[in-house]
Amino acid sequence: MSSSVDLNADLGEGFGVWRLGDDEALLGVVTSANVACGFHAGDPGTMRRVCAGAARAGVAVGAQVSYRDLAGFGRRFIDVEPGELADDVLYQLAALDGIARAEGTRVRYVKPHGALYNATVTHQAQARAVVDAVVAHDRALPVLGLPGSALLRVAEAAGLRAVREGFADRGYTPDGGLVPRREPGALVHDPAEVAARAVRMAVEGTVVAVDGSTVPAAVGSICLHGDTPGAVELARAVRAALTDAGVTPAPFTG
Repeated sequence: MSSSVDLNADLGEGFGVWRLGDDEALLGVVTSANVACGFHAGDPGTMRRVCAGAARAGVAVGAQVSYRDLAGFGRRFIDVEPGELADDVLYQLAALDGIARAEGTRVRYVKPHGALYNATVTHQAQARAVVDAVVAHDRALPVLGLPGSALLRVAEAAGLRAVREGFADRGYTPDGGLVPRREPGALVHDPAEVAARAVRMAVEGTVVAVDGSTVPAAVGSICLHGDTPGAVELARAVRAALTDAGVTPAPFTG
């Protein structure tokens, strides 16, 4: 059983006058914020607002880097040349870090978003591109990813801290992957079920897949999607359930 676990959520995913999710409320619940860096969502003003709120709340700021895909919300795979992808990731990471420092905090970890996250589970070249960008910016930054992914293997080989992540509100396949969003069982909506899954990950290091099998899920951080309907209620239910189980929500970055 883990005595503590990180709770992260995707924040800052609005753009201009369009807002998605309740960033302010979630900053009062989570311990780490995956902040959109402008490629799949977000803009400089949104980034600065979320970083300022995270600094006030004592929430760790993470760079949620993506393909250059505002129209598709970063959920479409792009077969981008690895060197170009590394430059894009570095651009996003450095931009958010600069804004975070202006607000009295800094980027403390990196996590790919959407299709890039899924691609780096198996796509060695794109996983290496993400890691190359992190190494170029700051070798002290941890990388957050799916257990067993190419991303975490490449990060560890490069001397970076690789942190395994679980998803309380997403369905799992029997091999430990995530059910694609377009398929049945991809999302878990019931707050009680989401909370129970989070506790099981933290206490037992397992999760139940869509076919009923038990999948290893010993993780250092649990993600709750900020764009999921009822995200704030889900996050509050998870935090309360973890606390009741004797698990302290705390950022994995210390």
